[in-house]
Amino acid sequence: MFKDLVIKSRSYRKFNENVRIGKDELYLMIDTARYTPSTVNLQALKYKLVFDRDECEKVFSALKFAGLLKGKGTPPEGMRPAAYIIILCDKTIADDLKFDSGIAAQTILLSAAEMGYGGCMLGSVDRDSLFEMYGLDKERYIIELVIALGKPAENIIIEDIEQGESTAYYRDDKGNHYVPKRKTDDLIIE
Repeated sequence: MFKDLVIKSRSYRKFNENVRIGKDELYLMIDTARYTPSTVNLQALKYKLVFDRDECEKVFSALKFAGLLKGKGTPPEGMRPAAYIIILCDKTIADDLKFDSGIAAQTILLSAAEMGYGGCMLGSVDRDSLFEMYGLDKERYIIELVIALGKPAENIIIEDIEQGESTAYYRDDKGNHYVPKRKTDDLIIE
């Protein structure tokens, strides 16, 4: 069922770093994402695939993970992402896309989940470092998001909450990652 795939597609931040993701698998994720809706069908998104272990370390240094966990959400060595997809907007095609990168990123994560991987969308990114690292043209591209990918190595527990309770994710002393979710009835306006 599609709902099961969506539930499986969580924001993972710890991975089995020894399970690598290859170029062909990343290519398939992008091939899937290219079918998503695009503002005025402009298709202005471009993707930088990163899967080499050394390159992954460089990208990792430009990212901030799990801001709500106040420094405790950064994956330790050995549990870092095995690959990244840097989502860029090509300003020669369009420069005011409001939703395209989110739609594409979610589709990539669903594709990854179907393959047995997990990931996390990251917006807290040192974009200047990535531009310099890859020689990307700042006049041409906007770095929208970075998707961290790998074989999940953490337990994520989704819990329904009552109205008024905090939606902030958290970890317990055993490292379980809790994701509070509002109940469906609380989302529907009658």
